[in-house]
Amino acid sequence: MPSRILALDYGTKRIGVALSDELKWTAQPLETFERRALDWDVAHIAALISSHDVERVVLGFPLQLDGRPGPAVLAMRVFAEKLEAGISVPIVLWDERMTTKAAEDLLIAADVSRKKRKGAVDRVAAAILLQSYLEAQASSSTLNGATSAVDEIEEAWAIEVPSDQSYDATRNPHRNHRRRRDRRNGRLPDDPMG
Repeated sequence: MPSRILALDYGTKRIGVALSDELKWTAQPLETFERRALDWDVAHIAALISSHDVERVVLGFPLQLDGRPGPAVLAMRVFAEKLEAGISVPIVLWDERMTTKAAEDLLIAADVSRKKRKGAVDRVAAAILLQSYLEAQASSSTLNGATSAVDEIEEAWAIEVPSDQSYDATRNPHRNHRRRRDRRNGRLPDDPMG
């Protein structure tokens, strides 16, 4: 059963690819490939989809900072139509504003050389794009009343306190131990009056 999500950071020269884990919690950069012909690009992505059991593709939608479609939208739409015809999983367009800039900043902070950054920035941008998609999906499922895996784990490990025992939140069981340690280290006098 397919359970991963593939993200594509579409560019005129290169396409960055990222892949989610099976739980759809994290995104990892997968690869950056040089664009060739449109048919070859689609065939390569289709091969990635089948080899990694992908259930959905997230394609970066190039919006401008003010939210209007950018100049690269037309070329990306042609690519998206060709990709949709060539693969068997649904495609989701996702806002990719500032992902490449964030990827460049991340790689600069990691002290990656300029030459290595050129090849890695697209796949890191795809991972940032995918991570934002995964986080949005997780928060929307929580808002819709679905329980998250963390909630399920907390419920499974919940400790039940018998109803005949009351809990006093003001009582600190470690209080005496701290006083003894402080007295030993000379912070408190041995005199009980102070």
